Amino acid sequence: MKKLHRSRTKRKLAGVIGGLADYTGWDATLLRILFVIGVVLGYGSLALVYLIWVFVVPNEEGS
Repeated sequence: MKKLHRSRTKRKLAGVIGGLADYTGWDATLLRILFVIGVVLGYGSLALVYLIWVFVVPNEEGS
């Protein structure tokens, strides 16, 4: 079973979107673009969710 984690290898800021990409199987760059578009279009709650995930979701083990 896949576990949600913050990526150590696909990290740009805190690894949240990289870990989400690992979990979903989507491309990390695509998720980052969608995230930025969402924030720009007024979905500021995405930024809050990102901030919460930084503290709640654990780092990837190993590496």
